[in-house]
Amino acid sequence: MKHNMTLYLVTEESISIDSFLTVVEQAIKGGVTIVQLREKNSSGRDFYEKAKALKGLLDYYQIPLIINDRIDIAIAVKAAGVHVGQTDLPIWIVKEIVPSSFIIGVSVATLEEAKNAELEGANYIGVGSAFPTGTKSDAKLLSKGVLEEITKTVSIPVVAIGGITLENVSSLQDRGIAGVAVVSAIMKAADPFYAAQQFRLKLK
Repeated sequence: MKHNMTLYLVTEESISIDSFLTVVEQAIKGGVTIVQLREKNSSGRDFYEKAKALKGLLDYYQIPLIINDRIDIAIAVKAAGVHVGQTDLPIWIVKEIVPSSFIIGVSVATLEEAKNAELEGANYIGVGSAFPTGTKSDAKLLSKGVLEEITKTVSIPVVAIGGITLENVSSLQDRGIAGVAVVSAIMKAADPFYAAQQFRLKLK
């Protein structure tokens, strides 16, 4: 099943659930095509409750929900897929656990990691960090040309992530990517609807 990765929203967890759902809904109305729920500091139960609430909202708009790291929660809320990092379970193990319909995304930072992810059966990869970012303190900037190298080498969709803003997103055009993943530039925008809309206009 092909999913539209053009504008991939990765959520930011420091706001209350009501404000959170409002921001996501506005972003979807503005043009977000897929949403990843990323919770680094929540308890399992809180993550599950948030995922369930978000799934209800996304189902209404027919937008796929990807859960970051937590395979159990992804299965529990019948998400569309799960996104894992280099230090999480290997993809072939993930594939044994999740329903066959799941899309599995993997974070990569090098050509080697990208090739391995494709080999192991990832459905798409998140490549970053494209620009300096405040969201992940440990994120290293991609070396020059790596993004193009990856998009030329792998045949699965590539989503650029890391520090992407309305000011710099245009420079990612024509690099063969399937889309961009955005966190703060939408989640912390004064007007998430407008921010998403502007991203979509620049990504044409």
